[in-house]
Amino acid sequence: MMKKLFATIACAALLSMGLATAAFAQDADPTQANQEQTEAVESTTEELTAEAENAENAETAPATEETGENFHQALKRKFIEGGADFMAIIALLLVIGLALCLERIIYLSLCDIDQEGFLSAIEKALDSNDIEKAKTIARNKRGPVASIAYQALLRLDQGTDVVERSIASYGSVQGGLLEKNLSWITLFIAIAPSLGFLGTVVGMVMAFDNIQKVGDISPTIVAGGMKVALITTIGGLIVALILQLFYNYILNKVESHLNKMEDASVSMMDIVIKHNLKYGK
Repeated sequence: MMKKLFATIACAALLSMGLATAAFAQDADPTQANQEQTEAVESTTEELTAEAENAENAETAPATEETGENFHQALKRKFIEGGADFMAIIALLLVIGLALCLERIIYLSLCDIDQEGFLSAIEKALDSNDIEKAKTIARNKRGPVASIAYQALLRLDQGTDVVERSIASYGSVQGGLLEKNLSWITLFIAIAPSLGFLGTVVGMVMAFDNIQKVGDISPTIVAGGMKVALITTIGGLIVALILQLFYNYILNKVESHLNKMEDASVSMMDIVIKHNLKYGK
């Protein structure tokens, strides 16, 4: 504003000086005076226009920079606009759901072992009738396959039927451990959009209350209320989508481990039968 004011004052001074010079020259030569007056006015007008454009550009540039915001600032603003109560609950569901997903991913990753090498080591120990060595190998490994093998080795002297029932029973237990906390993840996937829809309904009711207080259906009031109300729905859907992706990945890992457990159970039964036939047990 100050730059624009100074530019206007300077241009006005130049214009006054030009007019005074033209008036002085008019006494000597009217034609030359009129020409000089026209040139002075045109040059002054051009300078005034240029100064005004420069001042306007100087003022609008900082304003444009100040209005820019990064992703985190925009996310924070939308979070506040959506309502701290509903948006905080939706964010809490996301944090807890991601924590459960991370725990499952770590657990399932630690359960991965070299199944063929493990069963081969068990078979070699049993071929040499070293049952304690086979138990040690199974006990020092983690995961459902090693646990099933260890339970089978504990009941090796009780007969093939007992070993088979032990493998089937303990396999169900290990399957339940693999699917632990998955029900909570599915619950959060279902609750997050529901909370978003609930926040939308509450926001719409508040918007209609504002319309009733004003006594007029103003587009600004209706649009503002609907925008704030729909932010909660967007938040709930985003949380549900993120958790659904992790859930599908975890479910795929669980199914893979269950298939490995079934294959290992069959292989373990073959090893037990072979050992009992060899040593007459």
